[in-house]
Amino acid sequence: MRAALAAAFLAGSSLLAQPVFALETVRLTMSSSHPTAVAWVGALKTHVVDNANTRLEEMGSDYRIEWTEAFGGSLYDFNDTLEAVEEGLTDMGWVGSLWEPAKMPLQNIMFATPFVTSDVVLSIEVMNALNDTIPEMKDEWDRHNLVFLGATVSDTYHLFTKFPVNSLDDLKGKKIVGAPALGPWLEGTGAIPVGGGLPTFYQQIQTGVADGSIIIPTGAFSLKLYEVAPYITLVDMGVTTIGGLAVNKDRWEGLPEDVRKVLSELGREYSRVHAEDVAARYDSSLQKMKEAGATITELPQEERRKWVAGLTNLARTWVDQVEKSGLPGKEILTKFMDEARARGAEPLREWDKEL
Repeated sequence: MRAALAAAFLAGSSLLAQPVFALETVRLTMSSSHPTAVAWVGALKTHVVDNANTRLEEMGSDYRIEWTEAFGGSLYDFNDTLEAVEEGLTDMGWVGSLWEPAKMPLQNIMFATPFVTSDVVLSIEVMNALNDTIPEMKDEWDRHNLVFLGATVSDTYHLFTKFPVNSLDDLKGKKIVGAPALGPWLEGTGAIPVGGGLPTFYQQIQTGVADGSIIIPTGAFSLKLYEVAPYITLVDMGVTTIGGLAVNKDRWEGLPEDVRKVLSELGREYSRVHAEDVAARYDSSLQKMKEAGATITELPQEERRKWVAGLTNLARTWVDQVEKSGLPGKEILTKFMDEARARGAEPLREWDKEL
């Protein structure tokens, strides 16, 4: 009996001594200078943050992410999106390359090629393909201590103004606010470019710093820009890729392999998911602004052609600038245009044929 009890005790002790496997927590901060009402920010939460732990569980990982969310500029404003991720103020977040023409000129290629396409999904596919296959584009992220996960895109640009626009003559002498990279798009129109970021446009127009804006309808609707600029003129200047989801490289290299795998997959999915959301929001945004009292008109096609024809050779200027830095500007621009046309784009101006 004593032998049996001893054996039972040892067996029980052995069971109690078995290790208890606990999930390991990885703490990450996801941030943006813009609010979640903006499509490319909202999807950071709804697709990346909200799905990460489900994906880790499905793959049988022992890791789970404890997220801190810092959207709407709670950590930094739109001027600091690159530096915030680069320096580790946040672990990961949206980086607005549109405000970094000097540091990330290759990511801004679509600002040198307006009127190429209005297809947001096409544009995302092109930009991700370029970042995947052109070493110099990947290096733009690497040298700023960033790991690129997926490009972000805007819908096509239009005019939101305090006054009606029926022709280019109506823009002469008017102050039009937009991202600095959009300034050259106003060349030949007589308008005066004013720099700003999406969160600042409302106040700039309200206070008279600007008379209107070059802006995307989804962004304009989320910020109620139609309240201060009720005349919406559909110009269809084209889609631009405006940055991307990136992770601080030092933080990335310290993450478990499972976590890196899931974030890589979600980051690329996010790129397409938010583009599809942008496309879905585009029509509804215009409709809701019309219902709210905005006046929507379409710039005549001959005025659009006059606009694009009146622009200086932005692509040639872009190529010259990046080639001065030793980058293969002509090759990249040619590949960009070829990739766009191969996916169905019909550019109003064939920029690569003017080099």
